[in-house]
Amino acid sequence: MHRDPTPTTAVVGVVWDLGNVLIDWRPLDAVAAGVGEAEAHRFLTEFDFGSWNHACDAGRPWAEALAELDRTHPEWSAHARAYHRNFAAALTELPASVAVVRDLHAAGVPQCGLTNWSHELYHAHAAGRFELLDLLDHVVVSGTEGIAKPDPRIYLLAAQRSGLAPQQLVFVDDKASNVEAARTVGMAGIVFTDACSLREELVTLGLAPA
Repeated sequence: MHRDPTPTTAVVGVVWDLGNVLIDWRPLDAVAAGVGEAEAHRFLTEFDFGSWNHACDAGRPWAEALAELDRTHPEWSAHARAYHRNFAAALTELPASVAVVRDLHAAGVPQCGLTNWSHELYHAHAAGRFELLDLLDHVVVSGTEGIAKPDPRIYLLAAQRSGLAPQQLVFVDDKASNVEAARTVGMAGIVFTDACSLREELVTLGLAPA
């Protein structure tokens, strides 16, 4: 767990990444549900899944993404369609992290989400399924906005919707590159590793009860 030195402006709110911080995201499970585990491993290691999926996170429609794959990499079409079709199987709530969200909510700490997630898959498989989202004041979804982390604009959008200055917010993400981008706009940053360390860092910032 790594965070900034004590900020000069008091931090009063938290901006949460969702995937692998509050909700476990396992694409292997979704792909394997359609083509088997061995083929799922092969797909996720031999195909540039990260870049292809990021385009959907940034607003590309899934129909377009799948159609292009049919044209350019037909050998991976079944794998990609299995991921899309079985996406719900990739998601599980992370209880220890969600407990931190619940404690902050009870203490009246402003909280919002900032997630790289396709508009279609977020609203089909997350909104309405995970009660933890009701504890957040709002969630900025990259696929809805057409901007994805680490683009600085999406952090500023999250701050704007919170009604707080970036300097009043701490951003929590499991990817160091996304945290660094948040710091460039003035947010404090925590690289998530585990819920226990996260809680300690938030206590240090004066946000969470010890």
